[in-house]
Amino acid sequence: MNNEKKRNLPVSIGITVILLLIFLRFGLYFLKSDGFSGLSMMLPVLLLCFILFALCTSSLFAAWVYQDCKRRGDDPILWAVVVFAATPFIGLLIYFLRRSEIKTICPACGHRISVKANYCEECGTHVEKEDNNVMVKQGIYHLKFMIAGVVSMVLMLACLTGFIVSAAAGKGINTNIASNDRVWNLGTISMNHSAYLDGVWKLDFRSASEGFVKEQNMTIGDADVQLLYAEISCGKVPDGASLVLWLVQGDVTKSIDVTNLSEPLEYPLNEFENGKVHVRLQINGVEDTVSEIYIR
Repeated sequence: MNNEKKRNLPVSIGITVILLLIFLRFGLYFLKSDGFSGLSMMLPVLLLCFILFALCTSSLFAAWVYQDCKRRGDDPILWAVVVFAATPFIGLLIYFLRRSEIKTICPACGHRISVKANYCEECGTHVEKEDNNVMVKQGIYHLKFMIAGVVSMVLMLACLTGFIVSAAAGKGINTNIASNDRVWNLGTISMNHSAYLDGVWKLDFRSASEGFVKEQNMTIGDADVQLLYAEISCGKVPDGASLVLWLVQGDVTKSIDVTNLSEPLEYPLNEFENGKVHVRLQINGVEDTVSEIYIR
């Protein structure tokens, strides 16, 4: 019993570490994104529950495979790792296709033989079927892992479905570009480079879905004298395409069309107050764009 606990200890520690890393990742993202500002807590909770139930499903199915392998004389640790790493669906499929038949020990010579065998293939000793049936029945308790895994899988799929439906419907997601909260995008952007260093926001992208909003929070130190500088070059501007720069702070909202800047933009900030301001670029079809925005 003690040896069994020692063998299972690394697995328990590994699962605990994985769960702690997931919670830590969500915690750091929560702090970095101002507490999921602009996003209903329902969505990250559904996503977190999906990840946790996915891990539980893989762990429970891996535990069942571990016990089943021991009963069949296979390598239980190897197959448990395969099922956990390859996702339970693919892992279980591989296992069921490759697993060995149940074997027992010959009471005379100790050779492993099939439970269906009437005689030991090594020494020829007759094998009593009654003993084998008892052994098979003793493996029924392994079903608790399979049942728990199926329940966990159903909950996982329910969380994933709820997340996809809510995200597709836009429920709990702030898409208002004039909002004082973070704007969340359901589209995509193909970026070459994006960085904010020493108060300078550099954004270089190839293309983005229609209306995609890329934003960066900046700080106004002296609104009466400081200006917002923007150097923006759009390499490709299809008909009807545009790039709009937004400045949002509380109830103050300003938008400037920066699609075809002939010279760097110098925008006064005297209508704003000192403090944080949302600087946003609304991408409407422009491509191969390079920008550098800062407050001085």
